[in-house]
Amino acid sequence: MKKSPLFSFFLILFPVLLCAQPAIKDKTPVDYVNPYIGNISHLLVPTYPTVHLPNSMLRVYPERENYTSNTIAGLPLIVTSHRGSSAFNLSPYQGSLSEVSSVVNYGYDNEVSKPYFYSVDLDDYDIHVEYAPSHQSGIYKFNVEYSDRPVYLVFNTRNGELNTDGKTISGFQKLGNNTQVYIYLETQENPIKIGTHQGDKIQSTDKNTKGKNAYYIIEYPKGTKEINLRYGVSFISTDQAEKNLRREIKKYDLNAVAQQAKNIWNESLGKISISGGTESQKAIFYTSLYRTYERMICISEDGKYFSAYDGKIHDDNGTPFYVDDWIWDTYRATHPLRLIIEGKKESDMINSFIRMAYQMQPHWMPTFPEINGDSRRMNCNHGVATILDAYNKGMRSFDLAGAYNVCKAGITEKTLAPWSSKPAGVLDQFYKEKGYFPALATGEEETVPEVHSWERRQPVAVTLGTVFDEWCLGNIAKALGNNTDANYFLDRSLNYHKIFNEKTRFFHPKDAQGNFVEPFDYRYSSGIGARDAYDENNGWVYRWDVLHNISDLVNMMGGQKAFVNELELMFSTPLGKGRPDFYHQFGDHTGNVGQFSMGNEPAMHIPYLYNYAGEPWRTQKRVRSLLSQWFRNDLMGIPGDEDGGGLTSFVVFSMMGFYPVTPGLPMYVIGSPMFEKEKISLSNGRTFEIICHNYSPENKFIQSAKLNGVIWDKSWFSHEDLMKGGKLEFIMGKHPNKKWATSNESLPPSFKM
Repeated sequence: MKKSPLFSFFLILFPVLLCAQPAIKDKTPVDYVNPYIGNISHLLVPTYPTVHLPNSMLRVYPERENYTSNTIAGLPLIVTSHRGSSAFNLSPYQGSLSEVSSVVNYGYDNEVSKPYFYSVDLDDYDIHVEYAPSHQSGIYKFNVEYSDRPVYLVFNTRNGELNTDGKTISGFQKLGNNTQVYIYLETQENPIKIGTHQGDKIQSTDKNTKGKNAYYIIEYPKGTKEINLRYGVSFISTDQAEKNLRREIKKYDLNAVAQQAKNIWNESLGKISISGGTESQKAIFYTSLYRTYERMICISEDGKYFSAYDGKIHDDNGTPFYVDDWIWDTYRATHPLRLIIEGKKESDMINSFIRMAYQMQPHWMPTFPEINGDSRRMNCNHGVATILDAYNKGMRSFDLAGAYNVCKAGITEKTLAPWSSKPAGVLDQFYKEKGYFPALATGEEETVPEVHSWERRQPVAVTLGTVFDEWCLGNIAKALGNNTDANYFLDRSLNYHKIFNEKTRFFHPKDAQGNFVEPFDYRYSSGIGARDAYDENNGWVYRWDVLHNISDLVNMMGGQKAFVNELELMFSTPLGKGRPDFYHQFGDHTGNVGQFSMGNEPAMHIPYLYNYAGEPWRTQKRVRSLLSQWFRNDLMGIPGDEDGGGLTSFVVFSMMGFYPVTPGLPMYVIGSPMFEKEKISLSNGRTFEIICHNYSPENKFIQSAKLNGVIWDKSWFSHEDLMKGGKLEFIMGKHPNKKWATSNESLPPSFKM
């Protein structure tokens, strides 16, 4: 057959086209991470594109308000607290020194941020920046486009002291509460000089400078095209900072450091493997999992650590020391997630809590344990929940009796007044005697000194949170054989009844005379953040905050049907006023579906409550819709303050298809799996698989289930079921099976162990 010229043309072109196709490469888990998700906040604080290793001391991100900021303030060296500003600062510079301050504000472009790598063009100064982290050290590379001028690095400490030998810089920055962060820094290229400046020249080359914004300028000669810089950080000393650097980054090889960091991330994120779903869903899942590794951070350095809780350096005796946690945000889901896939780390963190408590005076369980001490923010004392949850899920690597003592002291000796570290006072005595935290009566002025002027009493939130804490205490006491304490605290854990308004079926603030505060609107009353009654959310959210006894709450609402109707009513009740007015009052009450708030942790368990009323199909529908509405692969893809895993742990659990509604009860409530297959590498070395048959993205309803081949007609499963390993299989469908897991025997357990 005669071949046409066109055929011959394609015969020649085909190999060229084939070679031009991009190589097909399997993505690793970290390749799905998009650190820019949520970098523009809906109202309050955005996420940041944090570069770090899992739970490591060194964290960095660009210094700016959010993603839309026009400039970044220098380059970061270490962030010392979640969402905090950097300690120290580094600013590469070309130009007249007379225009330099201790930090240079840059216009920037072409930014790339990955968990293990960062790069950016400082286009005003024609400098390209690359960065990679290790655990306690980091490495920068600066490429200079035009090298006809001297190149400078401006290095400062915002409040501290710096020293130089003409080749390296070391020093510290004060953080408060006798805590200091230390640094040791050097470059591969030899500098001309290091010193401070006056006018357009480096004038002083003193070996020491100190004070507010103390700084050095490192000068390199004209013609310098590349500068490689590496540094170590420490909370112990500058000598230890240098040791950390020498141990971790032995060569000026940024690519090698980045590759090692990437491997570490894949090892951690790969503990949960997924298949099926869209590329965006995988990005949301792995980005959420990455966020849960931002805290707590390990600050053990060669077997030692500095503790701000007593101001001393300690041997860690083989158990690394962790800090930087906001337990109010993380006890619900972040700690329970870590128990499943990072049991050794969770054990070390719980042991760290106990160590902190015994290092502090008085010996109270911490609530917001940060680098420079316990800041005692938010309300209640939910560290006790992390203790009970770990113990009831089989962890025996900590001193339960010692933990009980400091938890009990934190709840009974410290005031329950929010944001306070003062001893118990008159309000706490009232709580002990009457069983509820009293609200101010209408028109009553605050006179109690331990009450924070802005945070107020938060009496309903404090009562509901503390009865849960007392339930946890009672169960720990029971495990220890202390039946007197067990009976006392378990009995007190039912005191949520004392603030339940049977007429409205809401939890209602009650004054010291025993009267419900009137008039009262569960949407709007009680001031900014409803802090005169609740906290950050209104009465509709706190209506469901009886984590330890949801079956009782169902009865209090009038039974299963009434319970479901009231849940539906919450999702249907409008804001009732313009958004500017509503969000002026409730800046944290974001991600609204009616009165429900997806953007704040106290609401995360609510979508799963339908299971307790025998209608799990509604949970399946609600969880899927909330995930698609509020958690997206874009700059505004997180509906509220993420809080270092506090919110994204809900996403990880919910996309897997289950959630730990009650920390302390070793079980999980079933939702709707997002992926076709999931494989969880458990802390004990076993694996647990979740498989969806008849899978498609729109098939969100469970038709039937099997656990290890046995028909499963319960809307929950136990932690023991999970940790034994095995397989949970679902047959999915587009429409609900309203008969699956609906009997009383199918309901998730409550209250009793």
